[in-house]
Amino acid sequence: MERKDFGTVSKLGKKTDYVFDYSPDVLEKFPNKFPNRIYWVSFNCPEFTTLCPITGQPDFATIYIQYIPDKWLVESKSLKLYLFSFRNARGFHEDTVNVIADDLFKLLNPFYLEVYGEFNPRGGISIDPFVQRYQEVDWVVELARERFKLHRIVPPEIRRNRG
Repeated sequence: MERKDFGTVSKLGKKTDYVFDYSPDVLEKFPNKFPNRIYWVSFNCPEFTTLCPITGQPDFATIYIQYIPDKWLVESKSLKLYLFSFRNARGFHEDTVNVIADDLFKLLNPFYLEVYGEFNPRGGISIDPFVQRYQEVDWVVELARERFKLHRIVPPEIRRNRG
């Protein structure tokens, strides 16, 4: 099962150069070999770190990304480097999750995309933003409505850091 058309993928298999400031430019995509199929792609980043915009203290989270591709897929190493680029960025949890969703939607234009940030509690409270982006196609709009009703990618019974 050898495939050679990887589009603009340039980071995979090469020395990793980390970017320490927010950089959507590190994201790369490659062609979806199965554009006529509807399927999910899921990523979990359990070591996501960013900074509080006011205090500069670190905020830790697990970022869950799920999408239904159309023509493009995100290259996983570039996604890792992109998420790492938030390390020194300052942003509220809600802003950070929306920025991730917007950047990925701009890159891929998938049928459907959701990003959920499960941030560790700080000051006795956790903030867990959830955002959706999608194409205005009837079946996708209906899916988005149903998924939003559930609004949790990870079921409550398997969550961490909850009393």
